[in-house]
Amino acid sequence: MEEIQQKAASKPAIGKTLKFNLGGQILFIDGTGATNQVSKDDKVADCTISISQEDFIKLFSGKLNPMMAFMSGKIKVDGDMSVAMKLQTLF
Repeated sequence: MEEIQQKAASKPAIGKTLKFNLGGQILFIDGTGATNQVSKDDKVADCTISISQEDFIKLFSGKLNPMMAFMSGKIKVDGDMSVAMKLQTLF
């Protein structure tokens, strides 16, 4: 979690909220302020991405391309697709 917080905070704020549903675990990114804030809060988000924990780790480490993951069904997106498109710049 700490590594994710540091990486997200070092990138420009995404301007929206993004929630990862990792199959029972939640990761919430609030990019509406000056920096991206990461928490485990289960809040309503502009975009919710459902992905397995294993695939999320690959995504975060750069071993899984977000667009390829979406096209192959490893990622399911609900809400504002433009927020999901910012994944490549966030991670």
